[in-house]
Amino acid sequence: MLDVLSAGSFISVQGLLDGLTVGMVYVLLAAGLSVIFGVMHVINFAHGELYAFGAYFAAAIVTPLGGGLGFYVALVVAPLLVGVMGVAIERFTVRPLYGRDPLYHILLTFGLVLVLNDLIKLIWGTSPRRIARPDYLTGTVDVLGATFSRYSFFIIGFGGALALGVWALLKYTRYGLIIRAGAQDRRMVRNLGISIDRYYSLVFGAGAALAAVAGIVFTAGRGQVVPGIGFDIIIAAFVIVVLGGLGSFRGAVVGGLGVGVLQETIINADIQISLPLVPGGWLDPVNTGFELLGQLEGMVIFVLMIGVLIARPRGLFGSEFEDEGGELLTGSTGGLLAPDTRFKLGAVMIVLLALVPLGVDWLYSTFMVTLVMRMLTWGLFALALDFIMGYTGLVSLGHALFWGLGAYVSGAVLFNFSESVFVAAAAALVVGGVVAWLVGYFSIRVHGVYFAMITLAFAELFHTSLTKIDGWVVGFCETTPVCSAEAARDIQLTGGSEGLFGFSSYWGLGGMGVELEEIGVFLGPVTLTGDLLLYYIVLAVLIMSFLITRRMLQSPFGAVLKGIRENEQRVRFLGYDPTVYKRRAFVVSGIFATLAGVIFAINESFVAPSAVEWLKSGEVVVMVILGGMGTLFGPILGAFTFFGLEQLLQEQTLFEPFIWLGSMLGVGGPIEGVAGTVAERWRLFLGLTFVVFVIFLPRGMVSLPELFRERLPPRFKPSTNVPAEPEGGDD
Repeated sequence: MLDVLSAGSFISVQGLLDGLTVGMVYVLLAAGLSVIFGVMHVINFAHGELYAFGAYFAAAIVTPLGGGLGFYVALVVAPLLVGVMGVAIERFTVRPLYGRDPLYHILLTFGLVLVLNDLIKLIWGTSPRRIARPDYLTGTVDVLGATFSRYSFFIIGFGGALALGVWALLKYTRYGLIIRAGAQDRRMVRNLGISIDRYYSLVFGAGAALAAVAGIVFTAGRGQVVPGIGFDIIIAAFVIVVLGGLGSFRGAVVGGLGVGVLQETIINADIQISLPLVPGGWLDPVNTGFELLGQLEGMVIFVLMIGVLIARPRGLFGSEFEDEGGELLTGSTGGLLAPDTRFKLGAVMIVLLALVPLGVDWLYSTFMVTLVMRMLTWGLFALALDFIMGYTGLVSLGHALFWGLGAYVSGAVLFNFSESVFVAAAAALVVGGVVAWLVGYFSIRVHGVYFAMITLAFAELFHTSLTKIDGWVVGFCETTPVCSAEAARDIQLTGGSEGLFGFSSYWGLGGMGVELEEIGVFLGPVTLTGDLLLYYIVLAVLIMSFLITRRMLQSPFGAVLKGIRENEQRVRFLGYDPTVYKRRAFVVSGIFATLAGVIFAINESFVAPSAVEWLKSGEVVVMVILGGMGTLFGPILGAFTFFGLEQLLQEQTLFEPFIWLGSMLGVGGPIEGVAGTVAERWRLFLGLTFVVFVIFLPRGMVSLPELFRERLPPRFKPSTNVPAEPEGGDD
């Protein structure tokens, strides 16, 4: 407990030093991220993995050389290696996307997150790696009667000098002048005969090197490098650049130091203010506020992020970013197949899906039904995202919020109040719709990358709160007569960090209904019961959802949405308010994403905070792009492709012909080793597939027939007299 005698001195010196230490790491990380965006307009989600690579390279250097000389060698060599990686990433993956909508950079770098994270595990394994530092940087030092860590002073001094050097480079050198000019008007710089693309590569490499330095100094303070550090740090980096201003180096410095000090002092500290001349009761509201901040640990920065994006999207020191480049590319709307042909193919696919449970136990195990049901559930989730992303051009990175709401609200109802599936689903859909309207009300105010960032912030705010909600309810009931604390302890709304599990359900209302395990439908040798019946329910829900959303998109409402995607200004001139229509589309999308979460909870009888991680939002975006957005059926195809590739890679099915051929040639062992590595690190290859799609096939798999047709010799091309499709959704 901190007892103070004067206003303004309630922050301890130790807390301030800790805040500056953490803040300086944030500065180095966010500065590179902010400079890359300011110059190239690239939001780099892989920045956290470059931070992790710096730490792992340093550990590999320090281990043989020791913590003395090895630490300083690592501090120079590791950032250079990561800088070279950054140059290669810009040259071969980011550069082909210049001229497209900047949101493609977000999609691309998310794919790189999957690649780089698994690449780290492939090279260094999953065990922690030790990283030592010089002996004289360990221990403590006494200053004015207080004891402080020597390494904290090193981080503050070294990080501050490096940040000052980068600022001077950008401010007073020719290199910095060209970078600043390119950030303002790249076409003008090209007209002056300067190869701005070469400078882009150097900027990306320099930003990656700064991230590597941050990774080295931070993990050296911890003494070890652990997998997943890139995931843990990247969200904090985005919070900082949003608060300081996207593209502002000064904003990265102020935001990094500010967030660091805020975390280590006011938010995490146990503060009680008492003044000798002020009655204690007068300060109770202030002290209560500090207690509340402590309970909101981890959430305050997301609230700040949302507030800044709503009130001042450009941040404290940034300038408003206007989208440049082309539009988001939707899937094919023609190609080799006429609409009626594709409708027939869709009907055939539904029939084939309906036959899946009938092959259990004589063609395959029940795992196949479980896998396809998972594909159907995520197909509904991807369809929901496509409704807002493919038809209004808004990329939401926070749709895991609605997936999580559906799972948690339905799970909480089933666990605590009613075991009726219909009651749980209705409650979840109502909550999901209300939250979607509220999130949409604030989020639709911004656009482009700002919209992606604010939806991410809302999702992270919900994710962070999951472990605290049950405690808040108990605390509220203890301090108010509205409810009983004992009764509140018996209710689990989220289950904390362990989640909710073990809830059961029946299909009916008011206690009247049946459980699927009690029903048996006999079809020859196959008995449909339990999960096999649930499979048909999930398939029916997906089909009905597709038909409903398709009908909505063929209505005048859908025509306005497509007009917004193509030319928002023209729609506004015609008398429609794009903001209203976007908000309505967002609510529809949120409700169907909530429905997918409900199905997930009923199927799994379990839900944990991991279901709402930001990676889930990224994965469903991957599915939409793989299949082809703006088609409704394309994202469903993308979900099947995503999980199909995952399963094929994990089971080594793709490698069986090569293993057989290798065994014939006497090299089966090495090929089996490669197959085992691929099975273990399947996300690396799935991420590579996604990167290839974003670069070379941005319209998704549904555009393959059209691309194939374009490459046919003229005499083999089918007739182009394909009937026009109706406005709205595709078949």
